[in-house]
Amino acid sequence: MTVGEPLAVLTKVTRSVVLPDHGTLQILTGVDLTVYPGDHLSIVGRSGSGKSTLLNILGLLDVPTTGLMTFAGEPVERMGEKRRAQARGSAVGFIFQQFNLLAERTALENVMTPLLYARGRQFWQRERLAAAMLDRVGLGSRLHDRPSKLSGGEQQRVAIARALVRSPQLILADEPTGALDIATGAYVMDLLAEVAAESGAALVTITHDPKVAALAQEHFLLQDGQLEPGLRVAA
Repeated sequence: MTVGEPLAVLTKVTRSVVLPDHGTLQILTGVDLTVYPGDHLSIVGRSGSGKSTLLNILGLLDVPTTGLMTFAGEPVERMGEKRRAQARGSAVGFIFQQFNLLAERTALENVMTPLLYARGRQFWQRERLAAAMLDRVGLGSRLHDRPSKLSGGEQQRVAIARALVRSPQLILADEPTGALDIATGAYVMDLLAEVAAESGAALVTITHDPKVAALAQEHFLLQDGQLEPGLRVAA
């Protein structure tokens, strides 16, 4: 679904890193991508193809080496680190493959963390909102358990609840079903799509699972540092 102005636009974006031997590793060589509110995109590619790098650029964790990017109409090259952090905190929800949960915090406290930077209702009702989101992912009875007491699949669901609790404009999911069984994975993808639809958010998923990729409206293959578009499915 394409609605209104684009949320993120990448034009001939490259990303390279300098190696210890002073050589250069070219990760992205010229990516063009436009993400609109309400889009559901999937990106597939072999390991090491740069999928996570691209996700980090989309989510303002990283910046292009060359090329242009705008986020909500604002040129990223003009954003300082503080401005990017503000935009990322308010508009982007990350679901990391490694979960990145705070080991000494309970499931509830982990999900509440993004709301500590919110304002108004979201800040003052952060505990209730976090508990409600954990309930939606099937962990309503595990609110006060720390990550060490949770299975890998349960930790993944906490990470998903944390990403969704602020109703972000852009949801970025890196292998969101990687630690889940088939039934739970299907439920989680339905939940991601449902929450995205409720708020008009864009959902971008990196996955090796063809069944997960097939759920998207539009599919891309990342290879040789560039995105190759696939089939777009009518919404």
